[in-house]
Amino acid sequence: MTEPTPYALDVPGAVLTYDLHEPETTADHRPLLIVGSPMGASGFAQLVPHFTDRKVITYDPRGMERSELLDGGEVTVEIHGDDVHRVVEASGLAPVDVFGSSGGGMVVLPWIIAHPDEVGTLVAHEPPLVTLLDDSEMAMKVNADIVDTYQRDGFGPAMAKFIQLVMHVGPLPDDYLDQPAPDPAQFGLPTEDDGSRDDPLLAHNLAMPPYQPDADALRDTGVRIVPAIGAKGEGTMARRGGVALAALLGVEPVIFPGDHGGFAANEWSPGNDPAAFASKLRGVLDT
Repeated sequence: MTEPTPYALDVPGAVLTYDLHEPETTADHRPLLIVGSPMGASGFAQLVPHFTDRKVITYDPRGMERSELLDGGEVTVEIHGDDVHRVVEASGLAPVDVFGSSGGGMVVLPWIIAHPDEVGTLVAHEPPLVTLLDDSEMAMKVNADIVDTYQRDGFGPAMAKFIQLVMHVGPLPDDYLDQPAPDPAQFGLPTEDDGSRDDPLLAHNLAMPPYQPDADALRDTGVRIVPAIGAKGEGTMARRGGVALAALLGVEPVIFPGDHGGFAANEWSPGNDPAAFASKLRGVLDT
């Protein structure tokens, strides 16, 4: 890949930054959009270089990394989806294939319903679709508690609760919120409140109204939708979201190597293999 070319894009309530990665060789592949939420383009730095045979678009969601959330700018699943549409439209590369990771696999769903002609294949990897879970009512209460904790106590206590949630295996018990709050220090998080309230995850994404996907509307798009889950992390909430999306659409989820972030090896998941993940993704897209 050549060095990516960044572009700035004015959208209602935000200024987005997206990158175009040009291939080393020209091949007969649709361009690939790789999107997370709230994770920005930098989170896919280990995945993008494996796609040297097609153009790749990455971007920073509003309020994340280089993208600015303007005063009064709203953040909802549908608004994130419209942002993705505007990025693809500005690139002039539609139709594209899409890899949506975590929240990225959720925010693209309203986009493909509104603009199905812009997408060929969508791989939605472990989207956090809590409304589809059997324990959705408790999951939404826990989510609201994390948001409230952030507004009251700041980043460390709220992020500790979020980490505890995503590590939990199996449905949330009815007494989940009765357990003692986790100590931020055990996760290496700050215990003091610095007063900031602008974290993209805690201030915006977790505070979004829950999104309920419409199975019929998704099928009617004609877009090939591939729900995907990691080989690791069985029973965790994000993986259950991918399983639930597959069940909603009446298909089996495709299993990818690694865990929720299987496209990146790091200190938390050193066993992840970005090359194997990319190979699996290429195989799915090119089938």
